[in-house]
Amino acid sequence: MDTSTAPLTELPPVGAWLSDMDGVLVREHRALPGAQEFLDALKERDLPFLVLTNNSIFTNRDLSARLERSGLEIPEDRIWTSANATAAFLSQQSPRSSAFVIGEAGLTTALHNAGYIMTDQDPEYVVLGETRNYSFNALTHAIRLIEKGAKFIATNPDVTGPSDEGTLPATGSVAAMIKAATGRSPYFVGKPNPVMIRAGLNAIGAHSTTAAMVGDRMDTDVRAGVEAGLRTYLVLSGSTSREQVSLFPFRPFAIHDGIGDLIAHIEAGD
Repeated sequence: MDTSTAPLTELPPVGAWLSDMDGVLVREHRALPGAQEFLDALKERDLPFLVLTNNSIFTNRDLSARLERSGLEIPEDRIWTSANATAAFLSQQSPRSSAFVIGEAGLTTALHNAGYIMTDQDPEYVVLGETRNYSFNALTHAIRLIEKGAKFIATNPDVTGPSDEGTLPATGSVAAMIKAATGRSPYFVGKPNPVMIRAGLNAIGAHSTTAAMVGDRMDTDVRAGVEAGLRTYLVLSGSTSREQVSLFPFRPFAIHDGIGDLIAHIEAGD
């Protein structure tokens, strides 16, 4: 079902598509109905697209392989993580600088590819990402480096993450602890920061005026798309319900039951 929440105006055709991953294309390691068909429709029309995730643990290659096991064929160059966005942001702010990094291969690989030196001695930045093994010693060292003047960057503000056993503390929770210890707030690069969206558009040579964002969360996906100037579509296959939409002071362009409903927009060239 297509429920438009925006006035009908003359808009240019969508020339590039950005889609959130969890809750839009996959859920619990399984492809959602219509997900591969949506991707096939984009490929058939040679439309640039990116699959976005705030997860900074995995490299693009790892995520591509995991998605393939879920039933989706997504090349690694069509994946954009908060680690990719963080590396792109830091490259723009201070090219080929240095950072003390707390995170997994997805983050360290992205920063290495951006020409960054990872060091625990007088880095320009402390960069905090997702990991399943936060080290007390590493966190203590990060706090002391920030106290000495290192700039504090975090890949994303998510405070919790899912697991088979239940809720896990995520980057936002650990960042809050470091903030409490240092009095220094981090700069979060991932959604809902529109910086992640704009950096992704730059990576595929697209522009916000002719791009669309598909997401399942009003507070991250839709907000980031709205603030970046994209046409936004909310799908109800993930976190946000239809009843919750009215709680937010902004609106998506339209609401759909699932990603498969967007295929008609692609085929019509909307």
